[in-house]
Amino acid sequence: MDQSNNTSEGLTEQAGTQKRNAFTELMDSKNKQHKSETKAPSDRNAVRGKATFGVRDGLGAYIDKPEKYPPSVVVYHNEDFVAIYDMFPKSSLHLLLLPRDQTKTRLHPFDAFEDAEFLDKVKAEAGKLCSLAAGELRRKYGKDSAQEQARQAALSADPPPDELPQGRDWEQEIVVGVHAVPSMNHLHIHVLSVDRYSDRLKHRKHYNSFSTPFFVPIDDFPLGPNDERRRPTAEGYLKRDFACWRCGKVFGNRFTELKQHLEQEFADWKRV
Repeated sequence: MDQSNNTSEGLTEQAGTQKRNAFTELMDSKNKQHKSETKAPSDRNAVRGKATFGVRDGLGAYIDKPEKYPPSVVVYHNEDFVAIYDMFPKSSLHLLLLPRDQTKTRLHPFDAFEDAEFLDKVKAEAGKLCSLAAGELRRKYGKDSAQEQARQAALSADPPPDELPQGRDWEQEIVVGVHAVPSMNHLHIHVLSVDRYSDRLKHRKHYNSFSTPFFVPIDDFPLGPNDERRRPTAEGYLKRDFACWRCGKVFGNRFTELKQHLEQEFADWKRV
């Protein structure tokens, strides 16, 4: 990862440079609301491929000129990728990875990922972003996690041990993938914590788009020609009854009950 290109200090603590923590800014509820006002240029009458961007073309601004945005919006950028915070996060941590290859940015992910070389490149970069995100989950929730207590104690020891306990595998708490029917025109890969805990998670599509096969893990690509996820509408993924991502409890159409349950699951998940 090219650390010279406007890398977000909050995420790159593990890479050896930190001046301030952009994640702390982002996750503060009041500041997050304020930062969401920094949006990509929007023009409902824009034509795809032109310099201006319509509602579904908003990610193009970050791809074209990521240097225009502060670290609280753009996590990092390099020649091939831009990583940003999702403006409407569906989990307590939600990032987007945007490829900059102009031959791929307008393709459906199922088509773009038929290119094996490009797919390998995306998987490698997504893995780097996942590792950075895992470090942020440890920073945010490590003090609450039972699996982290030995590590936390070792960090506080004087002198500290030569080797820290491994602690919780936070990368296992992150999912990486794409939607079978993307909501934006530019190719983007979601990197988010598993918790589905966010005030931006407001209705059926929001939840089911990340909690059914409508969400396709990056490691499942390339898809076979007969993979049912190529037919998301026919399979009715978004219309399925709500089921908790963690315990599997089914809530039918009762979204309010699901949200209350997710809040408790979030608290329990942090303590594992």
